[in-house]
Amino acid sequence: MVAAAISVALMGCADREERADVGYDDGYAVGYNTACQIRATLVEGDFKNEAYAEAYARGQSDGIVACQADRDAGKVQ
Repeated sequence: MVAAAISVALMGCADREERADVGYDDGYAVGYNTACQIRATLVEGDFKNEAYAEAYARGQSDGIVACQADRDAGKVQ
């Protein structure tokens, strides 16, 4: 019984972590591509999922910072 409960709890954490990973990657791509004016970016857009939405916002900010760093280094115009 205890093992089953732990297993279910761990699966829930894995799903949250997976959604956060996808959200971060989507947000980073949008932030970078938009700031560097590269192209439009398709994303899953699962904003009803809290883990996805929070990670998306962090990723977008990080993507913008990365674009600015690459622009300063002359890697992008």
